[in-house]
Amino acid sequence: MKLILLGPPGAGKGTQAQRLIDRHGIPQLSTGDMLRAAVAAETEVGVKAKAIMDAGNLVPDEVVNAIVAERLAADDCSSGFILDGYPRTLKQADSLEALLDVRGQHLDHVIELKVDDDVLVKRVSGRFSCAKCGTVYHDEDRRPKNEGVCDNCGSTEFKRRPDDNAETMRSRLRAYYKETSPLVGYYHCKGTLRSIDGMAPIDEVTESIEQILRG
Repeated sequence: MKLILLGPPGAGKGTQAQRLIDRHGIPQLSTGDMLRAAVAAETEVGVKAKAIMDAGNLVPDEVVNAIVAERLAADDCSSGFILDGYPRTLKQADSLEALLDVRGQHLDHVIELKVDDDVLVKRVSGRFSCAKCGTVYHDEDRRPKNEGVCDNCGSTEFKRRPDDNAETMRSRLRAYYKETSPLVGYYHCKGTLRSIDGMAPIDEVTESIEQILRG
């Protein structure tokens, strides 16, 4: 099973990808996570990517394409994968198609999570996570059951991503609509696109995705 989760930043792609991992045992390929790891390590590409992401802009195609190509060659991708946050542009989509063609593979599904912009800004600007296990929380919608203690691992250390604020989020949305939203038409024409209501409760979104996968 090879699929793409498509939608604006904060639409819930990461949450749904994790549920797909748990249910189907295939890896999530998140370019965002890989880029953040490079930023944390202060590698050459990480330093460049940090300045771009902090400004709310998209990382250049050549950097992202190289990361994805290397990751797809890993053994754990042989049975399938979930692409989260990639492709972001039509050029990246063409690059992905060419890469899969060379490997004799194709995408099974492209699933778009449709959401409201104002809700996205609220979601992202209140988001924080456990510094130890990565469990995600929210100032209003999902606080730890015991204040200051992670529900999952018991850690008392939390963190916020520096780009999780309203101003940067709106900049990221503008970049998404300019660069990434054309992918909706791209995959619609290829017959692989399915759209679902990303505003629904998390469990309902999960079930909508599973219905698509069951075909």
